[in-house]
Amino acid sequence: MALVASAGEAAAYKIFVSNEKSNTVSVIDSETMAVVETIDVGQRPRGITVADGNKHLLVAVGDDDTVEVYDTDTYERLYTLPSGPDPELFVLHPDGVHLYIANEDDNLVTVVDLKSRSMVSEIPVGVEPEGMGVSPDGTYIVNTSETTNMAHFIDTESHEITANVLVDQRPRFAEFKSDGSEVWVSSEIGGTVSVIDPVEHKVTHKITFEVPGLRPEAIQPVGIAIAKDMSIAFVALGPANRVAVIDPATYEVLDYLLVGQRVWQLGFSPDQDLLFTTNGVSNDVSVIDVADREVVNTVQVGEFPWGVVARPE
Repeated sequence: MALVASAGEAAAYKIFVSNEKSNTVSVIDSETMAVVETIDVGQRPRGITVADGNKHLLVAVGDDDTVEVYDTDTYERLYTLPSGPDPELFVLHPDGVHLYIANEDDNLVTVVDLKSRSMVSEIPVGVEPEGMGVSPDGTYIVNTSETTNMAHFIDTESHEITANVLVDQRPRFAEFKSDGSEVWVSSEIGGTVSVIDPVEHKVTHKITFEVPGLRPEAIQPVGIAIAKDMSIAFVALGPANRVAVIDPATYEVLDYLLVGQRVWQLGFSPDQDLLFTTNGVSNDVSVIDVADREVVNTVQVGEFPWGVVARPE
């Protein structure tokens, strides 16, 4: 589409997109919705986030077995962090210091201290860990193991697994509601999102999807984004090329938005007015107006865009 999404009175910001195949990060300017910089990074970048007061960009480069740290203003690579083998997804603790990394090839979650730039712990989990979520109060994290089909609850003080919750086949992502009352886990092959009570460690609901004209096996939930005010939620449906819009209170699927090909991960703008989707096969990012539930822009990026994060200026 040719439209540029209006930022209204919102402050300008940058959107960083990791491109898994081209080994780059695309930097998108929020005012023009155009790529303004391409950062060459390590091999197979996937997980991406900002840290240290948004001054640093963290990129998991799986084939280099490390996490690279970049300056979000100059785009200079500053240093690397120990990550364990094949880091894929990670989550930053609310304290801003501890990073929890899923090591897909070694069945571990690695804990790294960002201040000392050192590894704190390695936690054995299920087979092929990927999804990483942290409770809003920081007391525990949730890791999903793709082959074991479990969500592992891990105490952030003891680094011990306190509960294992069975979910549907190939769980890929874990996202908490902002009040900590639920954690949602997407199952790519199972085709569902499991809603888990983090106190009882039980699945209380399963969200299912049905897109007219598509075979069920083409609907593969991956990335999840739940608004901070819990008024709306979105789930990326992979090769279905749709993002499902969900009422988090009732779990009703309200709409399916057509985006690019093989939609993978999702990220809100700082004000949560917009949602960005990484579309791996069409090599672009779709921009969704959250209030209107409408795709308002498409931005071409690198090859196989995977992760996305927005940084306020």
